[in-house]
Amino acid sequence: MRIHFKKIFALLFVVGLFIGCQKENDFISPQPPTAEAGNSQSIQSPTTSFTLAGSGVSTNGPITGYLWSLVSGPNVPLIASPGSPTTLVTNFIAGTYTFQLMVIDNAGLTGIDTTKITVTAAPIQTLTLQPANNTEERHLWGNSTMDQSGHATELVAGTWTSGGTIYIRGALKFNLSTIPSSATILTAKLTLFSNPTPLNGTQTVPNEGPGNAMYIRRITNNWNPVTTFWLTQPATTTTDQISIPHTAQASLDLVDVDVKNLVTAMHSSGNYGFMIMLQNETPFNMRNFCSSIHTTASKHPKIVITYQP
Repeated sequence: MRIHFKKIFALLFVVGLFIGCQKENDFISPQPPTAEAGNSQSIQSPTTSFTLAGSGVSTNGPITGYLWSLVSGPNVPLIASPGSPTTLVTNFIAGTYTFQLMVIDNAGLTGIDTTKITVTAAPIQTLTLQPANNTEERHLWGNSTMDQSGHATELVAGTWTSGGTIYIRGALKFNLSTIPSSATILTAKLTLFSNPTPLNGTQTVPNEGPGNAMYIRRITNNWNPVTTFWLTQPATTTTDQISIPHTAQASLDLVDVDVKNLVTAMHSSGNYGFMIMLQNETPFNMRNFCSSIHTTASKHPKIVITYQP
């Protein structure tokens, strides 16, 4: 048999070229890394922070960089360490946030992933206060030369005469210390009940005179419920004062008076209580309400506050 070496060599050469070309075509390009932004989370106020914990893997070598960013949300929170795989997030509000994690590998390629954080508001809280024997009530009764102020057996806004013009005001304070400092006041309703057994004025009816319109004001500085007198009474502000119109009715309870703005200011600037006083302090006008020592507990001063922690 004759072997054609030239033909065999040519065939082998062609096969070699084909195999060489096949190896060139089998070259695999670097693949981008895979980012993992972590599972979705749900948190509830008053939680003040949460943690984003991500990671990344790459077939090209180690992950060389991380970047957290906000995609969407009800506000722009503070991402403490956006260049770290794990970071604390603060300054957020109720709502749903989407965060993106980008990872970079040593080939300069990037991968991204997102995660959702849902922040729910805490349940609305209701604080109802109607204390008995509230020591922080004061009956302010006097003028520049006469003073018979004392513990509030009744809360009065009035002007009368007794050896001269006597001015009467009432100061009262509720204990709001259970409301968290970070809370938002939603509503505040104050109720004062007309005193059926008045000790001032004609002592027959709680409401007297042709001009008994009155104010409910916010007290702006500290006062001692034992040692405060007419001449040393605390200051008040007219800001957001509540104007109660004159009434010809002999008895009229003030039910659910909206004092939200006053309570909001107390919550943020210091709680020193309320002052009731006539709008025009001239004799003979009076509004007389039950204090917390009245024998009927349901007639004690009451405040109902709703707030969001």
